[in-house]
Amino acid sequence: MRRMIPSTQALACFEAAARHESYTRAAQELALTQSAVSRQIIALEEQLGVQLFKRSRHGMVLTVAGHQYSQQVAQWLQGIERGTLDIMAHQGAGGAISIAAVPTFATRWLLPRLPQFLQQHPGVVVHIDVQTRPFAFAERLVDAAIYAGTAEQARQWPGTQATWLMDELIVPVCGPRLLEGATQRGRGRAYLTVSPPVLAQLPLLQQSTRPDGWRKWFDAAGVQAPHALDGPRYELFSMLAVAAAAGMGVALIPPMLIEDELARGELVVACDQPLKGSRAYYWMTPLATEPMHAQPALQAFGNWLKGRAAGSAIHT
Repeated sequence: MRRMIPSTQALACFEAAARHESYTRAAQELALTQSAVSRQIIALEEQLGVQLFKRSRHGMVLTVAGHQYSQQVAQWLQGIERGTLDIMAHQGAGGAISIAAVPTFATRWLLPRLPQFLQQHPGVVVHIDVQTRPFAFAERLVDAAIYAGTAEQARQWPGTQATWLMDELIVPVCGPRLLEGATQRGRGRAYLTVSPPVLAQLPLLQQSTRPDGWRKWFDAAGVQAPHALDGPRYELFSMLAVAAAAGMGVALIPPMLIEDELARGELVVACDQPLKGSRAYYWMTPLATEPMHAQPALQAFGNWLKGRAAGSAIHT
Protein backbone atom coordinates (compact mmCIF):
# COMPACT_ATOMS: atom_id res chain seq x y z
CA MET A 1 0.00 0.00 0.00
CA ARG A 2 1.16 3.54 -0.75
CA ARG A 3 0.64 4.75 2.80
CA MET A 4 2.64 7.98 2.34
CA ILE A 5 0.32 9.40 -0.33
CA PRO A 6 -2.15 11.81 1.30
CA SER A 7 -5.79 11.88 0.25
CA THR A 8 -6.70 14.13 -2.67
CA GLN A 9 -9.28 15.83 -0.41
CA ALA A 10 -6.56 16.82 2.06
CA LEU A 11 -4.29 18.01 -0.73
CA ALA A 12 -7.08 20.03 -2.36
CA CYS A 13 -7.89 21.70 0.96
CA PHE A 14 -4.24 22.49 1.59
CA GLU A 15 -3.68 23.85 -1.93
CA ALA A 16 -6.69 26.16 -1.73
CA ALA A 17 -5.81 27.34 1.78
CA ALA A 18 -2.19 27.94 0.71
CA ARG A 19 -3.26 29.91 -2.36
CA HIS A 20 -5.66 32.12 -0.40
CA GLU A 21 -3.77 31.97 2.92
CA SER A 22 -7.22 31.62 4.43
CA TYR A 23 -9.16 28.60 5.64
CA THR A 24 -12.39 30.56 5.22
CA ARG A 25 -11.82 31.41 1.55
CA ALA A 26 -10.61 27.86 0.86
CA ALA A 27 -13.81 26.51 2.41
CA GLN A 28 -15.91 28.83 0.24
CA GLU A 29 -14.10 27.72 -2.91
CA LEU A 30 -14.45 24.02 -2.09
CA ALA A 31 -18.02 24.28 -0.76
CA LEU A 32 -16.93 22.94 2.63
CA THR A 33 -17.09 24.27 6.15
CA GLN A 34 -14.09 26.01 7.63
CA SER A 35 -13.80 23.31 10.31
CA ALA A 36 -13.73 20.61 7.60
CA VAL A 37 -10.85 22.35 5.85
CA SER A 38 -9.04 22.78 9.15
CA ARG A 39 -9.45 19.07 10.01
CA GLN A 40 -8.10 18.00 6.62
CA ILE A 41 -5.01 20.19 6.98
CA ILE A 42 -4.39 19.08 10.58
CA ALA A 43 -4.57 15.46 9.44
CA LEU A 44 -2.17 16.24 6.58
CA GLU A 45 0.31 17.89 8.96
CA GLU A 46 0.11 14.88 11.28
CA GLN A 47 0.77 12.51 8.38
CA LEU A 48 3.73 14.56 7.18
CA GLY A 49 5.07 15.37 10.63
CA VAL A 50 5.60 18.93 9.41
CA GLN A 51 3.85 22.19 10.26
CA LEU A 52 2.44 23.75 7.08
CA PHE A 53 0.78 26.86 8.51
CA LYS A 54 1.42 29.14 11.45
CA ARG A 55 -0.78 31.81 12.94
CA SER A 56 0.12 35.50 12.72
CA ARG A 57 -1.59 38.77 13.54
CA HIS A 58 -3.01 38.76 10.01
CA GLY A 59 -4.25 35.17 10.08
CA MET A 60 -2.75 31.95 8.73
CA VAL A 61 0.56 32.09 6.86
CA LEU A 62 2.58 29.33 5.25
CA THR A 63 5.74 28.05 6.85
CA VAL A 64 8.82 27.69 4.63
CA ALA A 65 8.09 23.96 4.29
CA GLY A 66 4.43 24.72 3.63
CA HIS A 67 5.30 27.14 0.85
CA GLN A 68 7.57 24.60 -0.88
CA TYR A 69 5.04 21.80 -0.51
CA SER A 70 2.17 23.98 -1.78
CA GLN A 71 4.00 24.55 -5.08
CA GLN A 72 4.47 20.81 -5.55
CA VAL A 73 0.89 20.00 -4.60
CA ALA A 74 -0.46 22.60 -7.04
CA GLN A 75 1.48 20.94 -9.87
CA TRP A 76 0.28 17.46 -8.87
CA LEU A 77 -3.35 18.52 -8.75
CA GLN A 78 -3.10 20.35 -12.07
CA GLY A 79 -1.59 17.24 -13.66
CA ILE A 80 -4.34 15.02 -12.28
CA GLU A 81 -7.01 17.44 -13.47
CA ARG A 82 -5.52 17.71 -16.97
CA GLY A 83 -5.22 13.96 -17.32
CA THR A 84 -8.76 13.45 -16.03
CA LEU A 85 -10.20 15.99 -18.47
CA ASP A 86 -8.36 14.29 -21.35
CA ILE A 87 -9.80 10.91 -20.41
CA MET A 88 -13.31 12.30 -19.91
CA ALA A 89 -13.18 13.90 -23.34
CA HIS A 90 -11.84 10.65 -24.87
CA GLN A 91 -8.75 12.55 -25.98
CA GLY A 92 -5.16 11.52 -26.33
CA ALA A 93 -5.54 8.07 -27.89
CA GLY A 94 -2.23 8.75 -29.61
CA GLY A 95 -0.80 10.73 -26.71
CA ALA A 96 -1.40 14.19 -25.28
CA ILE A 97 1.38 16.77 -25.24
CA SER A 98 1.59 20.27 -23.85
CA ILE A 99 3.69 22.90 -25.60
CA ALA A 100 4.69 26.34 -24.29
CA ALA A 101 5.17 29.02 -26.94
CA VAL A 102 5.52 32.77 -27.27
CA PRO A 103 2.03 34.21 -27.86
CA THR A 104 2.19 35.84 -31.30
CA PHE A 105 4.13 32.94 -32.80
CA ALA A 106 1.57 30.53 -31.37
CA THR A 107 -1.47 32.39 -32.70
CA ARG A 108 -0.06 33.65 -36.01
CA TRP A 109 2.25 30.83 -37.15
CA LEU A 110 1.72 27.64 -35.17
CA LEU A 111 -2.07 27.39 -34.82
CA PRO A 112 -2.85 27.96 -38.52
CA ARG A 113 -0.47 25.09 -39.38
CA LEU A 114 -1.42 22.77 -36.52
CA PRO A 115 -4.34 21.10 -38.43
CA GLN A 116 -1.75 19.67 -40.84
CA PHE A 117 -0.04 17.88 -37.95
CA LEU A 118 -3.36 16.64 -36.55
CA GLN A 119 -4.32 15.23 -39.95
CA GLN A 120 -1.11 13.20 -39.95
CA HIS A 121 -1.52 12.19 -36.28
CA PRO A 122 -5.28 12.20 -35.59
CA GLY A 123 -4.98 10.53 -32.18
CA VAL A 124 -2.64 13.14 -30.70
CA VAL A 125 -3.90 16.04 -28.60
CA VAL A 126 -1.75 19.18 -28.49
CA HIS A 127 -2.22 21.63 -25.63
CA ILE A 128 -0.62 25.07 -26.05
CA ASP A 129 0.40 27.30 -23.17
CA VAL A 130 1.73 30.85 -23.48
CA GLN A 131 5.18 31.48 -22.05
CA THR A 132 7.60 34.25 -23.00
CA ARG A 133 10.56 33.52 -20.71
CA PRO A 134 12.59 30.45 -19.72
CA PHE A 135 11.14 28.38 -16.89
CA ALA A 136 11.91 25.22 -14.97
CA PHE A 137 10.25 22.29 -16.74
CA ALA A 138 9.96 20.52 -13.38
CA GLU A 139 7.68 23.33 -12.21
CA ARG A 140 5.47 23.58 -15.31
CA LEU A 141 3.13 20.99 -16.80
CA VAL A 142 4.56 21.26 -20.30
CA ASP A 143 6.56 18.76 -22.32
CA ALA A 144 8.48 21.17 -24.57
CA ALA A 145 8.64 24.82 -25.56
CA ILE A 146 9.06 27.00 -28.63
CA TYR A 147 11.34 29.81 -27.52
CA ALA A 148 12.30 33.08 -29.19
CA GLY A 149 15.67 34.39 -28.10
CA THR A 150 19.35 34.60 -28.87
CA ALA A 151 21.56 31.54 -29.25
CA GLU A 152 23.25 32.40 -25.96
CA GLN A 153 19.93 32.64 -24.15
CA ALA A 154 18.88 29.26 -25.52
CA ARG A 155 22.16 27.68 -24.40
CA GLN A 156 21.84 29.17 -20.93
CA TRP A 157 18.38 27.71 -20.29
CA PRO A 158 19.32 25.15 -17.62
CA GLY A 159 18.25 21.53 -17.90
CA THR A 160 17.23 21.78 -21.55
CA GLN A 161 18.46 20.99 -25.01
CA ALA A 162 17.85 23.49 -27.80
CA THR A 163 17.23 22.78 -31.49
CA TRP A 164 17.34 25.75 -33.87
CA LEU A 165 14.18 26.10 -35.94
CA MET A 166 14.59 29.32 -37.94
CA ASP A 167 16.02 32.81 -37.74
CA GLU A 168 13.85 35.82 -37.23
CA LEU A 169 13.73 38.09 -40.28
CA ILE A 170 12.08 41.48 -39.78
CA VAL A 171 10.86 44.02 -42.34
CA PRO A 172 9.26 47.49 -42.04
CA VAL A 173 5.51 47.29 -42.69
CA CYS A 174 2.63 49.74 -42.46
CA GLY A 175 -0.89 50.38 -43.67
CA PRO A 176 -0.96 51.30 -47.37
CA ARG A 177 -2.49 54.72 -46.76
CA LEU A 178 0.55 55.80 -44.78
CA LEU A 179 2.63 55.60 -47.95
CA GLU A 180 0.31 57.90 -49.91
CA GLY A 181 2.04 61.04 -48.71
CA ALA A 182 5.50 59.48 -48.74
CA THR A 183 5.80 58.40 -52.37
CA GLN A 184 4.14 59.21 -55.67
CA ARG A 185 2.53 56.42 -57.66
CA GLY A 186 1.01 56.28 -61.08
CA ARG A 187 -2.70 55.83 -61.65
CA GLY A 188 -3.73 52.27 -60.88
CA ARG A 189 -0.29 51.30 -59.63
CA ALA A 190 0.33 49.53 -56.36
CA TYR A 191 1.83 51.38 -53.46
CA LEU A 192 5.59 51.74 -53.89
CA THR A 193 8.16 51.03 -51.23
CA VAL A 194 10.23 53.94 -49.95
CA SER A 195 13.95 54.35 -49.31
CA PRO A 196 15.39 54.21 -45.77
CA PRO A 197 15.90 58.03 -45.62
CA VAL A 198 12.22 58.56 -46.48
CA LEU A 199 11.21 55.90 -43.95
CA ALA A 200 13.14 57.77 -41.26
CA GLN A 201 10.69 60.68 -41.66
CA LEU A 202 7.58 58.53 -41.10
CA PRO A 203 6.08 57.83 -37.65
CA LEU A 204 7.64 54.74 -36.13
CA LEU A 205 6.06 52.11 -33.89
CA GLN A 206 8.30 50.58 -31.24
CA GLN A 207 8.32 47.19 -29.55
CA SER A 208 8.85 47.60 -25.82
CA THR A 209 10.82 44.37 -25.50
CA ARG A 210 13.18 45.47 -28.31
CA PRO A 211 13.67 49.21 -27.77
CA ASP A 212 16.70 49.39 -30.10
CA GLY A 213 15.05 47.59 -33.03
CA TRP A 214 14.69 50.61 -35.28
CA ARG A 215 18.15 51.91 -34.44
CA LYS A 216 19.67 48.59 -35.53
CA TRP A 217 17.62 48.60 -38.73
CA PHE A 218 18.69 52.15 -39.69
CA ASP A 219 22.31 51.38 -38.79
CA ALA A 220 22.22 48.36 -41.10
CA ALA A 221 20.75 50.58 -43.84
CA GLY A 222 23.50 53.17 -43.29
CA VAL A 223 21.01 55.96 -42.55
CA GLN A 224 21.04 58.60 -39.85
CA ALA A 225 17.71 58.48 -38.02
CA PRO A 226 17.48 60.94 -35.11
CA HIS A 227 13.95 59.75 -34.33
CA ALA A 228 14.73 56.01 -34.32
CA LEU A 229 13.74 55.70 -30.65
CA ASP A 230 10.60 57.84 -30.92
CA GLY A 231 7.04 56.56 -31.12
CA PRO A 232 4.54 54.58 -29.04
CA ARG A 233 5.65 51.25 -27.63
CA TYR A 234 3.74 47.96 -27.75
CA GLU A 235 4.75 44.67 -26.18
CA LEU A 236 3.60 42.10 -28.75
CA PHE A 237 4.02 41.75 -32.52
CA SER A 238 0.27 41.25 -32.77
CA MET A 239 -0.28 44.66 -31.17
CA LEU A 240 2.21 46.25 -33.55
CA ALA A 241 0.41 44.69 -36.51
CA VAL A 242 -2.95 46.14 -35.48
CA ALA A 243 -1.45 49.59 -34.85
CA ALA A 244 0.40 49.56 -38.19
CA ALA A 245 -2.68 48.44 -40.12
CA ALA A 246 -4.62 51.29 -38.49
CA GLY A 247 -2.18 53.77 -40.00
CA MET A 248 -0.47 54.75 -36.75
CA GLY A 249 3.05 54.21 -38.07
CA VAL A 250 5.62 51.79 -39.47
CA ALA A 251 6.51 48.65 -37.51
CA LEU A 252 9.29 46.09 -37.71
CA ILE A 253 7.61 42.67 -37.84
CA PRO A 254 8.63 39.22 -39.13
CA PRO A 255 6.60 38.57 -42.33
CA MET A 256 5.73 35.04 -41.18
CA LEU A 257 3.66 36.54 -38.34
CA ILE A 258 1.55 38.78 -40.59
CA GLU A 259 0.92 36.52 -43.57
CA ASP A 260 -2.84 37.13 -43.53
CA GLU A 261 -2.52 40.93 -43.25
CA LEU A 262 -0.05 41.02 -46.14
CA ALA A 263 -2.27 38.78 -48.27
CA ARG A 264 -5.33 40.97 -47.62
CA GLY A 265 -3.39 44.18 -48.27
CA GLU A 266 -4.02 45.51 -44.78
CA LEU A 267 -0.26 45.75 -44.37
CA VAL A 268 2.35 46.40 -47.04
CA VAL A 269 6.14 46.31 -46.99
CA ALA A 270 7.23 49.92 -46.57
CA CYS A 271 10.91 49.37 -47.44
CA ASP A 272 12.20 46.18 -49.00
CA GLN A 273 15.28 45.86 -46.81
CA PRO A 274 14.83 42.95 -44.40
CA LEU A 275 17.10 42.58 -41.41
CA LYS A 276 18.11 39.35 -39.74
CA GLY A 277 17.36 39.84 -36.08
CA SER A 278 19.54 38.71 -33.23
CA ARG A 279 16.83 36.30 -32.11
CA ALA A 280 15.77 32.98 -33.54
CA TYR A 281 13.16 30.33 -32.73
CA TYR A 282 14.25 27.20 -30.87
CA TRP A 283 12.61 23.89 -30.00
CA MET A 284 13.38 23.42 -26.30
CA THR A 285 13.02 20.06 -24.60
CA PRO A 286 14.04 18.99 -21.09
CA LEU A 287 17.06 16.72 -20.84
CA ALA A 288 14.88 14.05 -19.23
CA THR A 289 11.40 14.23 -20.81
CA GLU A 290 8.45 13.15 -18.67
CA PRO A 291 6.07 11.44 -18.87
CA MET A 292 7.42 8.57 -20.92
CA HIS A 293 4.08 7.79 -22.60
CA ALA A 294 4.11 11.24 -24.24
CA GLN A 295 7.47 10.77 -25.92
CA PRO A 296 6.27 9.21 -29.22
CA ALA A 297 3.75 12.01 -29.74
CA LEU A 298 6.29 14.62 -28.64
CA GLN A 299 8.90 13.26 -31.01
CA ALA A 300 6.41 13.25 -33.88
CA PHE A 301 5.44 16.83 -33.13
CA GLY A 302 9.06 17.91 -32.90
CA ASN A 303 9.90 16.32 -36.25
CA TRP A 304 6.87 17.90 -37.90
CA LEU A 305 7.70 21.31 -36.40
CA LYS A 306 11.28 21.21 -37.69
CA GLY A 307 10.03 20.37 -41.17
CA ARG A 308 7.49 23.18 -41.18
CA ALA A 309 10.06 25.64 -39.85
CA ALA A 310 12.50 24.67 -42.59
CA GLY A 311 9.79 25.34 -45.20
CA SER A 312 9.02 28.73 -43.68
CA ALA A 313 12.71 29.67 -43.59
CA ILE A 314 12.97 28.94 -47.33
CA HIS A 315 10.00 31.17 -48.22
CA THR A 316 10.67 34.00 -45.77
